[in-house]
Amino acid sequence: MPDAQQQTPDPGAPPPSSPQNPFADFPPPRQTVALRVVVADDNPVVRAGLVALLSGRADIAVVAEAADGREAYEATRAQRPDVVLLDVRMPGVDGISALPYLVPLAPVVMLTYSRESEVVQEALRRGAGGYLVHGEFTADQLVAAVRDIKHGRPHFTPTAAGALLAQLRGEGGGAAKGAAGVGAGRSGGDVSGLPDGLGEIDATANHQIMTSASSFAPRDAMTRANSPENLSQVQSDVAQSTYRARFQLSTREAEIMDLIASGMNNQQIAATCFISEKTVKNHINRIFAKLHSTSRSQAAAKWLGTAPGSQRGLG
Repeated sequence: MPDAQQQTPDPGAPPPSSPQNPFADFPPPRQTVALRVVVADDNPVVRAGLVALLSGRADIAVVAEAADGREAYEATRAQRPDVVLLDVRMPGVDGISALPYLVPLAPVVMLTYSRESEVVQEALRRGAGGYLVHGEFTADQLVAAVRDIKHGRPHFTPTAAGALLAQLRGEGGGAAKGAAGVGAGRSGGDVSGLPDGLGEIDATANHQIMTSASSFAPRDAMTRANSPENLSQVQSDVAQSTYRARFQLSTREAEIMDLIASGMNNQQIAATCFISEKTVKNHINRIFAKLHSTSRSQAAAKWLGTAPGSQRGLG
């Protein structure tokens, strides 16, 4: 049977149509812009650990480091970051003194070992958007706080939350003092109750930290912190602090227990805390004894309050 005659395409005919893309109307993928962070801490080991921890996240970039309040201001003014992590006790210009000059430039969260209620309250009066005490948060909680602070959502670890509640209740005259402190001049209020002379440095006159500081006023972070939507988080943090206090872990043990609960192994914990793996194992042995646990999962369940019979709650 003869082959069918092959038809020659008509040069004037339109080209065959390709299948229509069903997703043509979708917008192009949005470019992710890294959240820019300045880390200020006079301890180079702590600073390096924070930089390593934050830089490991795809959406966070540490754009500058600082060892005191003056360097923090200079870096913030130059880089215009999204968030500043600020220690309290630093040489020269301390964190409390630097706060009123930093908050007009970027949201600031205190990240420190200082847990005194007077320091927490003064930091909030001067505009801090959050207060995190080392040993009371996990790596993931720190990252979440950095992301949230940028959008005005405050974060407090249990010690800071307790200090905030004390001020809300007016204990020790804190409420009246706070009302007088906001807008009471460049230093942010009465500093007579602060330890170690914190907040007493006139950063402009003594260190030339700012050329036009008088044009700025501290943000009233207490207004944000006192909002109803944040009180439930504060109450939850205080309940967590009360629940965990019964285990009587040291600050370092609590820090390591947080890292265990976040899923880190001994090598990762050692790198994060800048200690040896042997030291980590010694801490874990003591933690297991205090939590009456024989495994990491059992200890984590008790620490997080998810173990049967934990009876954790607001009561």
